[in-house]
Amino acid sequence: MGSVRDFRPVFLVIGILLVTLALAMMVPAIADRIADNPDWQVFLAAALFTLFLGGCLTLVSRTSKTAISVRQAFVLTTFSWIIIPAFAALPFVFSDLGLSYADAYFEAMSGLTTTGSTVISDLDKAPPGILLWRALLQWLGGIGIIVTAIAILPVLQVGGMQLFRTESSDQSDKVLPRAAALAGAIFMVYFGLTVINCIAYWGAGMTLFQSICHSMTTIATGGFSTLDESIGHFDSPAIEGISTVFMILGSLPFVLYLQAVRGGFRALIKDTQVRWFLGIAIATILALTGWLSTQGGEDFEHALRLASFNAISVMTGTGYSSTDFNLWGAFVLPLFTLIMLVGGCTGATTGGIKVFRIHVLYTTARVQMLKLIQPHGIFTMKFNGRPVPDEVPGAVMGFFFLFIVSFGTVALALSLMGLDYVTSLSGAATAIANVGPGLGDIIGPSGNFQPLPDAAKWLLSFAMLIGRLELFTALILLVPHFWRD
Repeated sequence: MGSVRDFRPVFLVIGILLVTLALAMMVPAIADRIADNPDWQVFLAAALFTLFLGGCLTLVSRTSKTAISVRQAFVLTTFSWIIIPAFAALPFVFSDLGLSYADAYFEAMSGLTTTGSTVISDLDKAPPGILLWRALLQWLGGIGIIVTAIAILPVLQVGGMQLFRTESSDQSDKVLPRAAALAGAIFMVYFGLTVINCIAYWGAGMTLFQSICHSMTTIATGGFSTLDESIGHFDSPAIEGISTVFMILGSLPFVLYLQAVRGGFRALIKDTQVRWFLGIAIATILALTGWLSTQGGEDFEHALRLASFNAISVMTGTGYSSTDFNLWGAFVLPLFTLIMLVGGCTGATTGGIKVFRIHVLYTTARVQMLKLIQPHGIFTMKFNGRPVPDEVPGAVMGFFFLFIVSFGTVALALSLMGLDYVTSLSGAATAIANVGPGLGDIIGPSGNFQPLPDAAKWLLSFAMLIGRLELFTALILLVPHFWRD
């Protein structure tokens, strides 16, 4: 077990990640060079700077032990998600967008955590390199989130995630023998879904560039668009339908796709998370369709189209919009707030509390009620047909408490900065749940986060970070006892 203060293994991994980021910067550099946009020089300079520092960190730390202790894993996970956006922000700062570093860091953090909140206006006029860089950040962040949720957080036993460590440790249920092979296989599934999504968008009427960018941000459930009007710009049922399908696919556990590829399609259908996620989604769509039909005056078919796309976009944390749902009436805003907090499945790209925790909380409450009725009865909590370890309900309730406290603290802090009630509450919720647009006139689907003060952007960047890392992973570093050997 290495000392938590021995940062060499941490520096080694962060160095490798920075080198990867530098190579990724060359993609928008090439796009801008082809389009004859001068920002290609910005991307090239940022790539060389990032490559130099990443290479130095890697070389200096390469002789250290590769084994990382649990406490070092906490430091590595959190510091990676802090440092990578710091470098990813450089092209935004030095491009022609004129963003401050606070704006640029917010945009980069929003991209890598697949939140989808933005400070950039006039996306229709933005250079191709910037648009591609935003999409690429979300795509890279999406695969990073999946690998983190599958390989790291279960080992750290964060907020009930040990439930998935128990499953993946069962020899009879292993998808692939090693974690590295698992990550590689998941990347291939992730890449394959992105390509299929891109082809579908292109065939439905998007340009090739639009389809590339939107496919990356759809499968990552990130929601960055190349257009100010988002998916609503196309006003196409086909594009909205394709987007809805792939947002759902991005919200389901990617490990199950590997089982499906190997012939186990029943595992995808029988999974508790998948069934609960689809159940909540269908119930929300039906309720919203009924509301829009009876109160909004929409015909049933159009109401179903609006409800399906926008509800799935909010619940999965993607953040696309086809219309300004702030205008749909009083019922819609609290409904969307609830489903954005629920989120999608663990092992996917979505944010929020996660469906498995909602299921564990429900099962805990159900068992408590049964014990009131039959005090001497023995009741077993199960997840996917298996008993839930005794420590998981407590861990989930601890996560839920910390989620509520963090949400309340961020909302209060935003209100102290002069933001109105709706903006403060929805801003805190959308950041911690990694959703994207908030509610209200300022940060709603028709606005963005540019008008907010810099202090609010830094706070929301922190909220996006802790939300993406399941709260405990980042907040544990603030506990003095953690740093004692």
